[in-house]
Amino acid sequence: MKNLNSSFFILHSSFSPMFIEQNYPLLSHNTFGIEAATRWFISYDNEDELRKILSDEYFLSQPVLHIGAGSNLLFLSDYEGIILHSRISSIELISEDDHFVELRVGAGMTWDDLVIYTVGKGWGGIENLSNIPGEVGASAVQNIGAYGCEAKDVIVEVTAYDMQTGEKHLFGNKDCEFGYRHSIFKGKWKGRFIVTHVTFRFSKQPQFSLEYGNLKQVLDGKEINLQTVRDAVITVRASKLPDPEVLGNAGSFFMNPFVSRSQYELLKEEYPDIPSYPVSENSVKIPAAWLIDHCGLKGFQQGNAAVHDKQPLVLVNKGGATGKEIASLAEKVREQVKAKFNIEINPEVAYIG
Repeated sequence: MKNLNSSFFILHSSFSPMFIEQNYPLLSHNTFGIEAATRWFISYDNEDELRKILSDEYFLSQPVLHIGAGSNLLFLSDYEGIILHSRISSIELISEDDHFVELRVGAGMTWDDLVIYTVGKGWGGIENLSNIPGEVGASAVQNIGAYGCEAKDVIVEVTAYDMQTGEKHLFGNKDCEFGYRHSIFKGKWKGRFIVTHVTFRFSKQPQFSLEYGNLKQVLDGKEINLQTVRDAVITVRASKLPDPEVLGNAGSFFMNPFVSRSQYELLKEEYPDIPSYPVSENSVKIPAAWLIDHCGLKGFQQGNAAVHDKQPLVLVNKGGATGKEIASLAEKVREQVKAKFNIEINPEVAYIG
């Protein structure tokens, strides 16, 4: 199984600062709390180390998966290949003027640590994305979003390495082809590039977005500033979303579906309270949580996997669930939503294995 003559195993020597382990358990690297393992696990601390890995003959011959904090992954089985993880967590000031500041941030930095840092500096742009699990690199890959804000609103540039050639590339905001929970790194170039840094632009005169969720209600009577908005977001999230440290989950499991306005109008005749958000002149977005709830699935349990009893958009591991159990529950949810509303809801979570 392993090529002892490969330079990969030279990297594995005691002279290498990289963390390289064989048959490595992934329990602490997925927020679902799934018991799985990978044949090889490598953490690297800088771009030079990544370049060494990408030039290794053995590495190039193996299946490779790059992960962040594992907050958007569902392992269906052990991974028979190499899992890579970035520990690059630097913050570099790129530019600053009276209105904006640009930071180049390592992909391995915990996302909420960046939010804490910018809020503390008085720089606005990601306060509504507080307490989202994951790392900075994933913010660009997934185009994370919450409460009316998305990562694409503040991303200037993404630095990434081509896994096939080892070459470094810079992707501007438009190059990333950002969409709803989507980027070119999830679409055209899925599995091809490794993000090492993301450059963000933050505002020194923040404009607040308070129209989503219960933010206005929580902020009623309070001074509106970056810290109070962050606190309100955390409060709202905590009231609806389970803590992965307590109950294994990956946050929102499904993406909100887009439907045509004509289909929405037909649904509204039958369900007058159905909520929606305009997307364009001809389409609207319907909350997947509402659809799942109105299928009577809130709190539904199948084996050791369940639909969360407060937020039906979240699937949870009640203890000892396998990835396949959770995937089976997800399919049941999708089937019932399709049968009742004739709407397809798709997983936001990536299935591995």
